[in-house]
Amino acid sequence: MTRTTPPRPVNVTAVFPSLARLARTATRLHPRPGSPSRRDSSIGGPLLWPADRPWPHCDGPHEPDALAATSPADERLLRQILTAAQNRPRSDTLLTPQEQAAVERITVGRPWPEGPVAMLSVAQLYARDVPALRPPGSADLLQVLWCPFDHPPENMPRTTLFWRSAALVTDILAAPPEPTALQYPGYLLEPCLIDPEQVTEYPAPLELRQDLRSQVQEWSTRQKAGAEPGSAYDQVKDAFYQYELSVAPGWKVGGWAPWSFTDPRPQYCSACGTPMEPLLTIASTEWSDSEPSWIPYEDQAAAAAHTAQPDPANPAMVSVGRGYNQQIYTCPAAPEHPHAELMQ
Repeated sequence: MTRTTPPRPVNVTAVFPSLARLARTATRLHPRPGSPSRRDSSIGGPLLWPADRPWPHCDGPHEPDALAATSPADERLLRQILTAAQNRPRSDTLLTPQEQAAVERITVGRPWPEGPVAMLSVAQLYARDVPALRPPGSADLLQVLWCPFDHPPENMPRTTLFWRSAALVTDILAAPPEPTALQYPGYLLEPCLIDPEQVTEYPAPLELRQDLRSQVQEWSTRQKAGAEPGSAYDQVKDAFYQYELSVAPGWKVGGWAPWSFTDPRPQYCSACGTPMEPLLTIASTEWSDSEPSWIPYEDQAAAAAHTAQPDPANPAMVSVGRGYNQQIYTCPAAPEHPHAELMQ
C-alpha cells in the first residue's frame, strides 16, 4: 500500500513568496512492517553485502553504564512475547509461566562487550526507489549501519555508510554477524519495507533569516488563535509554520533538517570544506501529537485507534536519545567523503 501525505493546510509561498526559493524536495520513506529481501530498499532489513567484504565492526570505546545490556536475539524474543500478550483476550493471563521465565532471564541483561562490536543494519536504499540519493560514480545503492552503543559527543549510535553498485554484488553474505549485546532496545530495528513519497519542505523557523522569521512568527500567532492551553500551538510563536508547513517528520532522504532542541549548526565537509547537506533522517517517530496533519491518509485510522501493533508511528521500533532524530549529512560535491551526524 502506498502512503500519501495530505496537502498542507496553507500554501505558505502564497503568503510568503520569498520562501519559494528555499523549497526543497524530501523523500518520506514511510517504513512499514514487512519482510524485505536483500534486493529491496528497506529500513532495518537484510543488506546486499558482498561475501568477500568484511562486515563492519565498531572498535569503540564502549563504556559500561548502569543499564543492563541485552542481545539482539533476546530483544526479538521479548518483542514476540509482549506482542502475543497484547493480542490475548483481557481475561487471559498476561504472560504464561514459560514467557514469564523468559522475560525474567532477559531482564537480567548481558555482559558489556569487550573488543570490536558487529554493527547493525539501519537502512538500505536503492536509487531506483529514492532518486534524491545522488550516489557517487556508478553506485546505485546506499547502505547504512550503526553501532548499537552510544558514542560521544552526541551520545547516540555511530553510523557508517557504504555506496555500492548492486550489479557488482553477485556472491552475497548469507549470515552477517550480530553483536553479542546492545545498549538499548531501540537500537535494534524491526525490518520494514518503504513506500517513498516526494514532499516539499521549507526551512525550520530557526533557519530563516531574522526578518522573515519575525513575519512568520507574527502570522503563525494569528493562525493559532484558539489553541487549547498546553498544546504545541499555545506555547510556540511559530508553531503553525513549524509543525504544519516546514519540515516533514519521520524517516526521509534530503529536505531540510528537523532542528529541535539545538540551534542550527552548519556542517562542513572535513575533506574539502564544502557545506554539507542532509542525507538521511533516522526518526524515532513518523509523527507526533504536534504534527497530526503529516499522518498519511492510509494510517489515520490506525493512528486514531491507538491499538495497532507495532505502533504505526514507529514501525521500526527505533529510539534515538529520548525520541529524537539522528541526522546524517554528506558532502554534495563528493558523497563518498566522510559524513557527519547530529542528534536533533
